[in-house]
Amino acid sequence: MITPKTTPQVEKLLSGSNVTMQPSVATLVEKASKRGESKITADGAIVSETGKYTGRSPNDRFIVEEADTKDKISWGKVNKPISAEVFDKLYDKVTNYLAEKDELFVFKGFAGADKDAQLSIQVINEYAWHNLFVHQLFIRPTEEELKAHETQFTVVSAPSFKADPAVDGTNSEAFVMISFEKRTVLIGGTEYAGEMKKSIFSVMNYLLPQEGILPMHCSANVGEDGKSALFFGLSGTGKTTLSADADRKLIGDDEHGWSDNGVFNIEGGCYAKCINLSEEKEPEIYNAIRFGSVLENVVIDDASRVADYDDNKLTENTRVAYPIDYIDNIVVPSAAGHPKTIIFLTADAFGVLPPISKLTKDQAMYHFLSGFTSKLAGTERGVTEPEATFSSCFGEPFLPLHPTEYADMLGEKIDEHDANVFLVNTGWTGGEYGVGKRMELKYTRAMVRAALNGELDNVETETNAIFGLEMPTAIEGVPSDLLNPRNVWESGEAYDATAKKLADLFRENFKRFGDVSERFAKNGGPIA
Repeated sequence: MITPKTTPQVEKLLSGSNVTMQPSVATLVEKASKRGESKITADGAIVSETGKYTGRSPNDRFIVEEADTKDKISWGKVNKPISAEVFDKLYDKVTNYLAEKDELFVFKGFAGADKDAQLSIQVINEYAWHNLFVHQLFIRPTEEELKAHETQFTVVSAPSFKADPAVDGTNSEAFVMISFEKRTVLIGGTEYAGEMKKSIFSVMNYLLPQEGILPMHCSANVGEDGKSALFFGLSGTGKTTLSADADRKLIGDDEHGWSDNGVFNIEGGCYAKCINLSEEKEPEIYNAIRFGSVLENVVIDDASRVADYDDNKLTENTRVAYPIDYIDNIVVPSAAGHPKTIIFLTADAFGVLPPISKLTKDQAMYHFLSGFTSKLAGTERGVTEPEATFSSCFGEPFLPLHPTEYADMLGEKIDEHDANVFLVNTGWTGGEYGVGKRMELKYTRAMVRAALNGELDNVETETNAIFGLEMPTAIEGVPSDLLNPRNVWESGEAYDATAKKLADLFRENFKRFGDVSERFAKNGGPIA
């Protein structure tokens, strides 16, 4: 992909006597506990709190405007530019700050299970628990691979370094900056570990398309027949849950590439939401929480150290990170052939989208570029009713290039490999949030299973009068009334009014793609 490169600042930092290189899981667990960063739970995992930053901080994410990137990056609200001068000054401050710390922890590994598309990375951490996080989330090298490891990209993470916006040119005390010229991600002011994971994903989203490889914010699994499946979706829509299937082998839960060789996992671990987690509903995730796993912002009982996954007093975004081999049913290495089924997941809190519908090519492109899900009333201050959220390609915060570049690549892949695409609503049925209820997981699993098994290829369908989506009239294991959302609303007129309201929001959002996607808007969007 790119030649190995490190900066003088990093080389100086790594030469210090305070550096622990490639520490073991046991060492990091011990260090995190002794240093007061984490507590050990009854299951043997560690749990840490991340303070006021319990999720990503998109307003504090920047890409350095450099000669090689300035004409390629899709600059704007998502990809905010920052000058090389601002980056360099802050980079020197942070590396000098870390050099004075008692201990630093360094992980060397990889992003990308396909050797032809692999990026050699290293992560320098101030916190032991952060280093355990990246050790479990990225691809861990063998002893031989470690000896030959040549770093192509470095993450420097200093959570306790707080920027001064007036002096440092940031928007707040927190900052996440990517320099493609220096092959460096610089993170400070936030303890949320997910920033490290998503920064490398952003890097891969820039580099892979240049190799003709489509990077994707999706989970993936593969059946005994060798046919893989992709599950696209934003946080909370069910990517991790639905791809963890006892009848199929897991490729990965969040980030993948699609090359001429097939589908491959970008990571070596899983980062699952665990709010309301239970062994009954999500046994694979529940049983992966053990020694070496990293819990974020999960409340535990001080005496028993037992986790309460239903307690959201710190955040709804409670998380657990663990290596992929903590799941029994996996593919080794994390790669498989070309997918025959692609599933777009949405959690529609308006309660109007069908539970499942098969998409035409134009509809697939329309919904991929739209990337719809919804915020729920009560989850954020001022949100009193469901709010539509649109995130292109189901991962716009991580896309350095224009969304249509990724959509074009997906369209080519769908045509080349004759993949079927489905839209699955894991959200509300029988009414909007607060009136209806969440679609039962057992029904969603039955619908997804039918799609994967080819049972929906030639079934009778009816057309949704608002969105133009083809809805199966019968699926084994699913009450037929549920398949047409209008049937389960108390008032058909109320359904129509709410559905048209959401359809208008789709249209308004799609205007930003202009003439480039006029065909997709005409043939793939709402019809009423």
